[in-house]
Amino acid sequence: MPSIFLSPSVQEYNPYITGGNEEQYMNLIADEMVPYLEASGIRVTRNNPDEPLSAAIEASNAGSYDLHLALHSNASPASLSGQLRGPDVYYYRGSSRGEAAATIYANNLKWIYPDPALINIIPNVTLAELRLVRATSVLIEIAYHDNYADAEWIKNNIGAIAYNLSVSTADFLGVELVNPYN
Repeated sequence: MPSIFLSPSVQEYNPYITGGNEEQYMNLIADEMVPYLEASGIRVTRNNPDEPLSAAIEASNAGSYDLHLALHSNASPASLSGQLRGPDVYYYRGSSRGEAAATIYANNLKWIYPDPALINIIPNVTLAELRLVRATSVLIEIAYHDNYADAEWIKNNIGAIAYNLSVSTADFLGVELVNPYN
């Protein structure tokens, strides 16, 4: 049975320009993903939003997962506050499986994100959830929470984003996505 460690942001201190925060919205997306993944035969383990990131990494490494998926929303540097947009999909540089997974997520996000040209795939060696986890890992910055249009897009598309990420997860893990609501 394929397995995933699903790690939505624990950063409640990152406010959305439209209200709410990063932890809140990333957990709503994860909540919506779980029924799709479980119905598709994927074993899901989630981080605890009340614990720090280090606990999520430790929990992920304590298991044997096929994928560690971190869900975040982004913020621009202060000098560009509110000006940047679009999803960034990170993978650990040098990981061919990570790159393959990131490519699937980025390509599928193009189906739903309003401006597909703004979607980036970025190799990285510094982000903890890429560098310190044993499983193939992908960290998705779904969009910018300091940009009004992006923040509204996230808030108004929780279900669509969750479904899209679930399709990508199933594709990467080689299973057919099952809709638990049919």
